[in-house]
Amino acid sequence: MASINMSYIDPTTVMLIGIPGLEHVQFWIGFSFFVICVVALLGNIILLIIIPAERSLHQPMYIFLAVLAATDIGLCVAIAPKMLAIFWFGSCSMTFDACLAQLFFIHALQGMESGILLAMAFDRYVAICDPLRHTSVLTPFILVTMVLVVAIRAMVLVGILPVLIKRLHLFHSIVIAHSYCEHMAVVKLAAEDVRVNKTCGLLVGFTILGFDMIFILISYILIFQAVFRLHQKEARLKAFNTCTAHIFVFLEFYILAFFSFFSHRFGHVAPPTHILLSTIYLLVPPALNPIVYGVKNKVIRKRVVQIFFLNHQSQQ
Repeated sequence: MASINMSYIDPTTVMLIGIPGLEHVQFWIGFSFFVICVVALLGNIILLIIIPAERSLHQPMYIFLAVLAATDIGLCVAIAPKMLAIFWFGSCSMTFDACLAQLFFIHALQGMESGILLAMAFDRYVAICDPLRHTSVLTPFILVTMVLVVAIRAMVLVGILPVLIKRLHLFHSIVIAHSYCEHMAVVKLAAEDVRVNKTCGLLVGFTILGFDMIFILISYILIFQAVFRLHQKEARLKAFNTCTAHIFVFLEFYILAFFSFFSHRFGHVAPPTHILLSTIYLLVPPALNPIVYGVKNKVIRKRVVQIFFLNHQSQQ
């Protein structure tokens, strides 16, 4: 690796230091993140087993939930192994291309998760505001098309970011003050003009997260208007009950997402706090999503009980 005046030309490796300022305790912090990852993987794998097997769950909402579960598994796999290797074994080195690959998968999966939440909001909108046309609007072809559009949008837009980083050649450091390869954390290493990278990062973030959040809010404004026009209190409560799980998942995803997004670019949050919160933003929603939907849905609860308790009793 060439070094000129403390600069690096086309570095082949980078160093991830984990949580700066908390290196002495990040070994123990790793156990809490490990538990979160285990819960996320177990919960989402169970969803992917139950939803295809249970015919009553072959509905748009639960098909989208299965895609969300697969996305959450991908996020855990993309971030957890290297992060835990840093925390527990001091394995900080990573090739530059592997870092860009991790950056792509993490942000693309985030974009997919946002798009699936939008699709789920649209499903709730049609189910409540136009229930008689629900099955005719959300046909299997439309569902597959929506999932493909969400995936392609995320991959194409996020794919621009590592391509723009690859055009940079001169870096003032190869040490990334983070526990995973995040776009702005990598861009800040460059010793060249990175205004294009920063601008594109903002545009991609707003194009995906901003667009989705606006249309989810519009969907729920229309949903609430339709619900409040219902005359029977029981009907209003039933309609609200079908949305509560999605509203909770939507709020925890976007609140954490925008805090992480803006604090890294414009805020003055201490690096340990930012890194902890951005890691929580990536790992906690995948752990909470199956719990929230599992608690709300009787069929999922019943099948989980059968998987864990009835199988255990039959073995005894």
